[in-house]
Amino acid sequence: MKIATGKVVGGKVVVEGVTLEEGASVTVLAKDDEGGFTLSAEEEAELLLSIAEADRGETVSAQEVLARLARRRG
Repeated sequence: MKIATGKVVGGKVVVEGVTLEEGASVTVLAKDDEGGFTLSAEEEAELLLSIAEADRGETVSAQEVLARLARRRG
């Protein structure tokens, strides 16, 4: 997992300082007019761990999440 910052140039994301393999899958988070968000180092680490879990297939289906929420509500 790599984290990189870049800019959109000519409709494409250009990342400097990081080498990515041709065809590599990437996730792009972009600021919008409503503002962005800032993560603390702890939150960023938690996000990266969660992404790694998802990459390994360690996920919970939407159906299971909804069932858990329904059980909480009684």
